[in-house]
Amino acid sequence: MSNDNALFEDDFEMEFEDDFDSALATVLDESTEVEEVDLDAPMKELEEFETESEEFPQESAPIVYSDHEEGGYRAIPAISAIAFCETSRTTQLMEAVANDRRMTQANVSTMEGGLEAAIAYLAENTTPNLLVLESSAPNSTMIAQIDELASHCDEGVQVMVIGSTNDIGLYRQLMARGVSEYLVPPVAPVQIVRSISQLFADPDAPFVGKSISVIGAKGGVGASTISHNLAWALSESTHVNTALIDLDLSFGTTALDFNHENQQTVADALLAPERVDDAVVSKLLSKVTDRLSLFTAPATVSQIMDIPAHSYSTIVDTVRRVMPYVVLDLPHAWNEWTYQTLLGSDEVILICQPDLASLRNGKNMIDELKAQRPNDAPPKLVLNMMGVPKRPEIPTKDFAAAIDVEPSIVLPFDPQLFGTASNNGQMISETNAQADASVAIDQLASELTGREVMAQQKSLLSKLLGK
Repeated sequence: MSNDNALFEDDFEMEFEDDFDSALATVLDESTEVEEVDLDAPMKELEEFETESEEFPQESAPIVYSDHEEGGYRAIPAISAIAFCETSRTTQLMEAVANDRRMTQANVSTMEGGLEAAIAYLAENTTPNLLVLESSAPNSTMIAQIDELASHCDEGVQVMVIGSTNDIGLYRQLMARGVSEYLVPPVAPVQIVRSISQLFADPDAPFVGKSISVIGAKGGVGASTISHNLAWALSESTHVNTALIDLDLSFGTTALDFNHENQQTVADALLAPERVDDAVVSKLLSKVTDRLSLFTAPATVSQIMDIPAHSYSTIVDTVRRVMPYVVLDLPHAWNEWTYQTLLGSDEVILICQPDLASLRNGKNMIDELKAQRPNDAPPKLVLNMMGVPKRPEIPTKDFAAAIDVEPSIVLPFDPQLFGTASNNGQMISETNAQADASVAIDQLASELTGREVMAQQKSLLSKLLGK
């Protein structure tokens, strides 16, 4: 098959052989379609002096997960929060929030009764760090109840109100009384989590970058190559500052692929995470372009490094404080630190080949991550090395239906392009920016950032070297 063919969903229609049909049937049940949902803003846009009210909706709108929010999600600190709910729907919403992966340190409880119950409770109990109050009362009644509630609250408490009307006048009165957030249903759990995250952000480090974990469903599927080229595309094609962290400590290939050696590696930081702050990590990151920095792996087997799981999260979080996008090149392994890294990532990209082992492992991983990250978008799927001559392959449509995720991109088998880039210490877009694989990875970078792909300009050194 020619490598110049288009590379998206309908490009590779190789027939399934009988042995694949029978094996596939034993591994997977019938798949279901991926549900598409839509996320509305918490409040409609209103004219500055216009007041508008709407009836409380009876059904929640479907949810869509934005792939390019400003920055990533941070873990919520160890706060105490109480939600006073009037409806079972809001109670279920807050229970979903309490079980979110970012809320593991927080203590969230729910009570019935809305604002009246909150007033009675706080008259006899200490104030938590966060109050979430649902109220369908008329505006004047709600304002009076908020004023009464304030007399029982300690200073510094954050208050979030879930109201029934979209009224800009009410919103302004609540903000004037110190209410931190006012939301109008339908509200998704992830909206509540992001709002809480913003309320309790560290004032000395209010920004946190987006973490993108790339992992293969099995060894040899090209996960490292794709993660390296994705990091390059993010920085050079969509023009966002990006850090690439190679977490395959013994066999990582980042230094080879970028032809860039660095005396300091990610292992130095992982072995002493308590000594690594924002300033130190900025020095340890090695710049290869104006927008791309590397944290290479030592790539040695002379030392077996048994590093605690919390060290990985500490270093990744530190890098996220100084870089808007962080790509994590994860080894094909399943242990505590890789599992926790995947759960804590803003985006997970799973690399598969069109074979049965990738399908089985990929489905197991996607099902587990969906179950543990119910308020996040499902992992993105990349099908790599489609169209290998004389190799039986699972067709793209069958693979997507069985794994229950549509591929974000499908990359053709192109040994000439990838081999030339690897031997030259280049990325594939440096070798041939118009190649199908280069265009596809640029598309994935654009999808992750919400930015258009920009034309890449060669540096003077690259021109002199003929790259």
